[in-house]
Amino acid sequence: MAVGVLTAFALDQISKIAVVYWLNLATVHVLPVVPPYLVFVMAWNEGINFGILSHYGNRWALIAFSLAFSLASAAWARRTRGWIMPLAIGFAAGGALGNALDRAAYGAVADFLNMSCCGIGNPYSFNVADIFVFVGAGLLLVFSQRTG
Repeated sequence: MAVGVLTAFALDQISKIAVVYWLNLATVHVLPVVPPYLVFVMAWNEGINFGILSHYGNRWALIAFSLAFSLASAAWARRTRGWIMPLAIGFAAGGALGNALDRAAYGAVADFLNMSCCGIGNPYSFNVADIFVFVGAGLLLVFSQRTG
C-alpha cells in the first residue's frame, strides 16, 4: 500500500507544482497542450467531483473524510494478500491525500487537466490525484471479485 500512496501523492503534487506554478497556470488560466484533446484549464474546486457541494463551506469536513478514508484504507490493506489490492488501495488513498493537502493549503483542490474529443467539449477539469483515485477504485472493483 505504501508504494501506491507515495506514488499517487508524489506524482499529484509534482504535477500541480509544475503546471500551476512553473507554467504559471494559476495566472494564465488556459494552456493548450494538444487541443482539443488535452488543454490545461485552471480550476479551483472547493467541492467534490465536478464541483458538487462547493457552495457549502465544507473544506475541513472533506479533509477529515479524506484522512478517515486513508486510515481505514490502511487497515483494510493490511488484511489483504498479494500486491494488486494493496497497490489499488494505496492509489486511491494517495489521491485522496493529495487533494486533502490542496484543501488544507489553498482552500480548494487544484484541477487543471481538461480533455475533450469528437466535438464534445468537456467543461470540467481534474487532476492527477483524481486519476489515481479512479484507477485505484477500478482495480478494486475488478480484483476484489477475483479474490473474494
